Amino acid sequence: MAAMRTGIAVVAAAFLAIATVSHAQAPAPSATPSGPQNVTAILEKGGQYTTFIRLLKTTQQDTQLNSQLNNSFNGNGYTLFAPTDNAFNNLKAGTLNSLTQQQQVSLVQGHILPQFYTMESFQTASNPIRTQASGTDGPFTLNVTTTASNNQMNVSTGVVVVSVNNALSVAKPLAVYTVDKVLLPQELFGAMAPAAAPTASKGDKAKKGEAAAGPAGSDDDVTPAGAAGARAVGWGVAAIAALVGYLL
Repeated sequence: MAAMRTGIAVVAAAFLAIATVSHAQAPAPSATPSGPQNVTAILEKGGQYTTFIRLLKTTQQDTQLNSQLNNSFNGNGYTLFAPTDNAFNNLKAGTLNSLTQQQQVSLVQGHILPQFYTMESFQTASNPIRTQASGTDGPFTLNVTTTASNNQMNVSTGVVVVSVNNALSVAKPLAVYTVDKVLLPQELFGAMAPAAAPTASKGDKAKKGEAAAGPAGSDDDVTPAGAAGARAVGWGVAAIAALVGYLL
């Protein structure tokens, strides 16, 4: 009887060991999503993007981006360059108010890339990089260069250049990077090309020639014919005087 109880105990111990090993080898359950992506919530958590959040809302780009992230995400993801409040404070007074509603939309979209980029993946990106304002092959592009260590990159619009080394959030499908300058696009804030100087007409050239020669009626315009006329008058006076002397 004791031997039987010992055998049963051994068999039970073996089954328990097998069950423990099987449980340990079972894959851990995947983490449940924390909820839908919300770009505004990410920026609010950062604590220094009040102006950019307001601009996102007034242009309705927060709603559009959140919808694209959560409803029509196609695998490419998105990257957002978020200017701080100090970046907007450093703009010339009235810069935003001088823009039309559509221009403000383009300004915001110029901070959004229709592609998820990590610092490392920017190193292999081809310039110029399209933004949401670019459409398929339009303007409002950016040029990005990275350092060899991949811990910093420079972003250029053609008007401003800003160094980026701080990621606020990098979790696919959205990467958010802090920038301390507003990415003013060349298409809205580029220097106006100087107007070409008007071409002088032939008439203008003739007038310039006349002016260079001196104004009409000046002493410089006296000709030899005028001098001859003066001499003729002198001779006439002398002849009359001689005739009067003869008659007397």
